[in-house]
Amino acid sequence: MSSDGKNKQFWKRSAEKVPGSIQHVYGAQHPPFDPRLHANLMKAGSRPPPATPGKPKKATTFQEFESITSDAWDVKDDDDELLAMAAQNLNIEVVMETANKVIENHSKQQERQRQDDTAELDQREEEEEEEDEGQEVCTVDHGDAINELRKLSWSGIPRQVRPITWKLLSGYLPANAERRESVLQRKRQEYFGFIQQYYDSRNDEHHQDTYRQVRMDVQSGSPNPLIWQRRIFERILFIWAIRHPASGYVQGINDLVTPFFVVFLFEYIEEEVENFDVSSLQEEALRNIEADSFWCMSKLLDGIQDNYTFAQPGIQRKVKALEELVSRIDESVHQHMQQYEVEYLQFAFRWMNNLLMRELPLRCTIRLWDTYQAEPEGFSHFHLYVCAAFLVRWRKEILDERDFQGLMILLQNLPTMHWGNEEVSVLLAEAYRLKFAFADAPNHYKR
Repeated sequence: MSSDGKNKQFWKRSAEKVPGSIQHVYGAQHPPFDPRLHANLMKAGSRPPPATPGKPKKATTFQEFESITSDAWDVKDDDDELLAMAAQNLNIEVVMETANKVIENHSKQQERQRQDDTAELDQREEEEEEEDEGQEVCTVDHGDAINELRKLSWSGIPRQVRPITWKLLSGYLPANAERRESVLQRKRQEYFGFIQQYYDSRNDEHHQDTYRQVRMDVQSGSPNPLIWQRRIFERILFIWAIRHPASGYVQGINDLVTPFFVVFLFEYIEEEVENFDVSSLQEEALRNIEADSFWCMSKLLDGIQDNYTFAQPGIQRKVKALEELVSRIDESVHQHMQQYEVEYLQFAFRWMNNLLMRELPLRCTIRLWDTYQAEPEGFSHFHLYVCAAFLVRWRKEILDERDFQGLMILLQNLPTMHWGNEEVSVLLAEAYRLKFAFADAPNHYKR
């Protein structure tokens, strides 16, 4: 390119369509091509067809190449002309008015949405605040009611209200009376769902040892008069063991079902249990008693489960604490047993493992459990002071024995067969005195 004229001629667009030329694309980046709007453009841009149609002649010189090649970058002239023609046919005022209306409508919709959202949020917050206040009031009211019930139950619960009271104090039933029936139905259905799910596996290889031990204990180890009712007890204990693999079944747990079963039986009978044929009850009543006994026993064991895990560390600690406590409250008894080499673990292990059920008649156990249910941590903590008071209660008889065998026979067969509510009340009063003196200052009974 030796001159400006030649440069201008080289960069000028050619009408011929050759490889490398760019055609206009209408759509996303350009206004639609309307022949009515662009008639002049079409007219001005039309050119006569080539004189000799056919295959383009091969360029032999630079000038020939220049004359048949379109530049791919020089599209601005025609684009500007096309956009200018389109702009002449658009009313700018109409466009701006429409755009403003769209923006205004969108703003109004957003504002209405914000107002609706704010109103809904405010209403939800008010409802939640009202609900929270109601729940707080209910919680306070129900909590006060349960605390008052504990105070009234400490000295013993009348037989006719004992079943519902035990269910409430154990935490099996909610304090809210409106929810109790639905909770009962749901928990009873859940228990029998466990029966369907697990009980058929009792003879499987990995469960048969557990079931065999449960069956042996229920048939021969329980002192209660309802031993013939073993199928119910077997189901309760087996299901509990399967659902608590950390501890599994431990001999002695079978005793803990009996008080619940007998107390819940009182809902359906008026006479004494010893004189009643339980098989005469309707099946639904027996099912309800079984499920309620399972759940309340589970609640009890949740608080003392370390008594039944491997090596039973909870019982080991309690027996040691009992020894330390007795050494401070009655040194003569403690030294007498040391003199004849009586270890506390030899007699008190059963007291902790069976919660004194083998030492007391069933009627006394039920009365004792009234207080345990009412006392915070009754089965785990207060029981220690009951055992200490129980041991010291036999001070004279213990000091009269002069050898190991005599002491062991006495301690394993204490004469409580004729005990009643009066003796249990005295025992509990002494236990409470010990707790008041030592519970908040455990170093008082440590040497």
